[in-house]
Amino acid sequence: MTYQHILFAADFSDDAPRVGERAREIARRCGARLSLIHVVEDLNISLGGGYELLPVLPELPDEALLREARELLGELARRLEMEDAEKWVVNAPSTKEGILGAARDHGVDLIVVGSHGRHGLALLLGSTANAVLHGAPCDVLAVRI
Repeated sequence: MTYQHILFAADFSDDAPRVGERAREIARRCGARLSLIHVVEDLNISLGGGYELLPVLPELPDEALLREARELLGELARRLEMEDAEKWVVNAPSTKEGILGAARDHGVDLIVVGSHGRHGLALLLGSTANAVLHGAPCDVLAVRI
């Protein structure tokens, strides 16, 4: 199978470079465009029911947190020799929503994510890789880490 636009979902863990190398290799073999994404989850808290939005925490993430994520994504891209790739840091209610939204908005046809291969209760509770796999508008490669 050949791909045109590959999205590497980076989490800045120690295993992220290994996942990124797989994305880079597939992109190279396919002659595909490669993009990197990191999602900063929205930490604002709201109450359900009849309650109004309660600002328990200040608006997060603030610009400093987003700026730090952009810097880390840039460092990861340099380390993986992906300087020319598009790099997106997005704020979303969940990592899954951020990845899937970017995939839809940018015509991605393969998402590459890391997976810890959890079983039992951890799998039942879900993981980002599992959530992306079941909601993706395209193929997903879950790289076991």
